[in-house]
Amino acid sequence: MVRHNLITDVPGISVGHAGDLKLGSGTSVVLCDPPAVGAVDVRGGGPGTRETDLLDPAASVDLVNAVVLSGGSAFGLDAAGGVMSWLAAQGHGFAVGGARVPIVPAAILFDLLNGGDKDWGEAPPYRAFGHAAAAAANDGPFPLGTVGAGIGAQCAGVKGGLGSASMVTASGHVVGALVAVNAVGSPLIGAGPHFRAAPYERNGEFGGLGLPPVWPEEAFAPQMKGAAPRTSTTIGIIATDAILTGARARRLAVMAQDGLALSLFPIHTPLDGDCVFALSTGRAPLEGGFRAEALLGAAAAHVMARAVARAVHAATTLPVPNAQPAWRDLFT
Repeated sequence: MVRHNLITDVPGISVGHAGDLKLGSGTSVVLCDPPAVGAVDVRGGGPGTRETDLLDPAASVDLVNAVVLSGGSAFGLDAAGGVMSWLAAQGHGFAVGGARVPIVPAAILFDLLNGGDKDWGEAPPYRAFGHAAAAAANDGPFPLGTVGAGIGAQCAGVKGGLGSASMVTASGHVVGALVAVNAVGSPLIGAGPHFRAAPYERNGEFGGLGLPPVWPEEAFAPQMKGAAPRTSTTIGIIATDAILTGARARRLAVMAQDGLALSLFPIHTPLDGDCVFALSTGRAPLEGGFRAEALLGAAAAHVMARAVARAVHAATTLPVPNAQPAWRDLFT
């Protein structure tokens, strides 16, 4: 099987994007076919989500058709409606008598102050973005950086973006991550080009720079984006083909959050709305009890950290006034 170092390496997962560079925002969607066991872990102090209560292991619906990551702050929650409409037209959804209701949890990030043209009047574009992203989804390679939910993303000192990575564990399970990096903190070590996720890099996937020989003093002081409260969020999805219950999938989401801590500093602040979903497509048994689950979660943390760095490394500067410079404009 050809692998692309993307979340679509997990069997049953497809990804699509839509957005507008001049508007400075967009939407990404992960489709699950067949539906996957879903869970979520919310850590930040200013989250924006939809249908996350449904992902409680005690809830009566434990399978999801899709997960949406979107820009647009609360306006971006409309993107899930567009995905639902597309899925319903394809005959997908939770059966209730003769009706079908697609289950589409979502999380949003704040990108309303990045210089893009947000003068959309009474018709925010996010429902249309969601529909277009779902229609464009495929299970192969897709672009990273300033695309989909990463179009308008920003971090401290450098533009954020959309990233993805994957790996095959020693047990043979596939783990993949998708993340939109819009953190109040920084993915870099001080003011230089080196990524905090450098120890976990594979095959030069974000430049192969490694760590600096000496960490500068500023690397130990928090660098934070100078924005108003509740305007930063890193939202992501961790997926695996391992068979997990809802409760075990939530533990995977919890451990995947560690990947944000390995690649962004500071993280999980009162200014962020950090949220990670977990998806189990249930293709391969996971044997070995809690130890096996712990190893799967450790892999999830490393994959998420790599996805964060890939997001920033691949990002390009928005074509809008006073746009935040991308890593490649600063260091290449």
